Amino acid sequence: MKLISVFILSIFALLGTSQLFGHCQVPCGIYTDQLRFEQMLEDQSTIEKAAKMINELSAKEDALSHNQLSRWVATKEAHANAIQKTVTEYFLIQRIKSSAKNYEAQLISAHSVLVAAMKCKQTLDPTSSKNLKDAILQLHKDYEGKK
Repeated sequence: MKLISVFILSIFALLGTSQLFGHCQVPCGIYTDQLRFEQMLEDQSTIEKAAKMINELSAKEDALSHNQLSRWVATKEAHANAIQKTVTEYFLIQRIKSSAKNYEAQLISAHSVLVAAMKCKQTLDPTSSKNLKDAILQLHKDYEGKK
């Protein structure tokens, strides 16, 4: 009986998590590229704010500030991961095609976003966040084939 309960809970857990992720990699056609770019820019804004809050809270000594500090660190990391996930699982795996005339530019831009997101995890420098935004905007241009 205990094994059946664990199995049923596992099934519910798996079903519940499948609804949390952004894309299933089935060619359903309901997701839009523009929305992915908007979400990445929102994630970038959150990273920028998180870095600012981490710097502010680091100077404080009280327990509440330490608690909020750790939450902002986790938030910054989660949003950088979300950007990396969008680039890899949505754009690189599904949308950027080797047959595209600007395939190389798209790959270079996608890689730049991934590296910029990684740098945002590693540092609190506002330049890193700005570089991430610039990289996302460049990917958008290269993906759309605009100059």
